[in-house]
Amino acid sequence: MIRIMKTAEKELEKTNSSVLTPVHLLLGCLQEKTGAFGEIVLRCNVDLNRLRAAVNTSSSCQQVENPIFTVPISMELQRVMETAFDYMHRYKQVFLNEGHLLKALLVNEEIDRLLTSDDKKMLLTLGTTARYMVTHLRDYTFPNISSPHVRKVEKREYQQLVHFVAQNFSSDWADTIKGGLQLDEPTIYIALGTEGDILGFATFDVYQRKKGYFGPMGVTMSNRTKGVGFALLHYCLQEMKEIGYEYAIIGGAGPIEFYEKACNAVVIPLRNSI
Repeated sequence: MIRIMKTAEKELEKTNSSVLTPVHLLLGCLQEKTGAFGEIVLRCNVDLNRLRAAVNTSSSCQQVENPIFTVPISMELQRVMETAFDYMHRYKQVFLNEGHLLKALLVNEEIDRLLTSDDKKMLLTLGTTARYMVTHLRDYTFPNISSPHVRKVEKREYQQLVHFVAQNFSSDWADTIKGGLQLDEPTIYIALGTEGDILGFATFDVYQRKKGYFGPMGVTMSNRTKGVGFALLHYCLQEMKEIGYEYAIIGGAGPIEFYEKACNAVVIPLRNSI
């Protein structure tokens, strides 16, 4: 995200502008070479110079200050950012990510006029949907984790866990957990608070009984950014390595940046044509 913002601000000079617009932010997205956006750089044929030529440099453009940026932004971009934060809250996430930003840009009228339907379809598919990731385990080492208390779920907690997942996440995830609890030795970890309450959970080899598959994982909103997800992830990865897996597939990874930083996971490119 920070790189995208910085690239967008650098585009001001290239477009002889003093106010950051949605087009500048799109230019920042289209030049981001990491994560899912790296695939966009390789596969998307949007003409960046054509976008630069379309930037509104009018001095009458209404501008506002936004703490996310170091330069003034247009009211149109302010509305884009508000939409992006709306997406973040709708998906019950605590950090604004590239997917929220790109999705908000693509419903902006100014951007809509500059892109073809094929361009928009590709950008939506590559940049705004949950993606599969992979992390290699051959040289994996368990990091230093001080908290929270993480362990495998115990039989007496099965019903409590299913209720927790259904209440805080979805019935689909609850059904997945139910299936996982039917295994002889469920590979499901839970994080516990000081009062013994469940803060989050993580699984592997559970979803559709796929071997080497990590997920789903979920942490309650009030306990995110506290290292709970990080701990759950690594307890699972540690056992996966002990089993002998060379790598772990992370399914439907929404917070791509989290997995990139937490375990050096990389996005698996889409093979099908878009």
